[in-house]
Amino acid sequence: MTDLLPPWPLLSAFMLASLVLAITPGPGVFYILARSLTQGRRHGMASVAGVALGNFGNAVGAALGLAALFAVSSLAFTVVKFAGAAYLVFLGIQALRARQPEPDGSAPPPERLGRIFRDGFLVALLNPKTALFFAAFLPQFMMPQGSVVGQSVALGAIFLAIAALSDTAYALAAGWIAPRLKGLGGLRRAGRWLTGGSFIALGVLAALASRRGTTP
Repeated sequence: MTDLLPPWPLLSAFMLASLVLAITPGPGVFYILARSLTQGRRHGMASVAGVALGNFGNAVGAALGLAALFAVSSLAFTVVKFAGAAYLVFLGIQALRARQPEPDGSAPPPERLGRIFRDGFLVALLNPKTALFFAAFLPQFMMPQGSVVGQSVALGAIFLAIAALSDTAYALAAGWIAPRLKGLGGLRRAGRWLTGGSFIALGVLAALASRRGTTP
């Protein structure tokens, strides 16, 4: 395992840089916050797990050369980029059309955790800039004598563990706030529009983004 990780001074710098990048909001964080605020802590944690698995898929893809394909093939990048953007817009429309509490005050049934997990996975996986980010960021901390694929996966796993902890903090904080908003019907309606509008806006921005930016 030691040949897959850089010396401690370089590894500690990698972990610090990873923490700074992990707490920077992106599509995954917005998805987690939206689910946690509108549906509570359990759904927020399901979204954390889905986003983490999707990001891990991108880390492995970068290690196996997927990022190199995106870097040289405009068509491959564009197809995945628009697929991800379309899915974000789809989630936004779903949020806007979500069932509201019944006139007697009873809440609609919550969405299944499996569906929340799946949506988080796809939001993270269908973001080709994440694979490009891993391809640009991880080599700065890799040793030339080690296995490229092995080091990429090991460093990617450390980054994703740090990101998962950061995302969990976001989910727990938003989940703590969520019950305090339940009795405020106006705020709940506003939250639905904010959630849907945020997903649609993220989808539009993702569709318009170029390959130059590498922050996931």
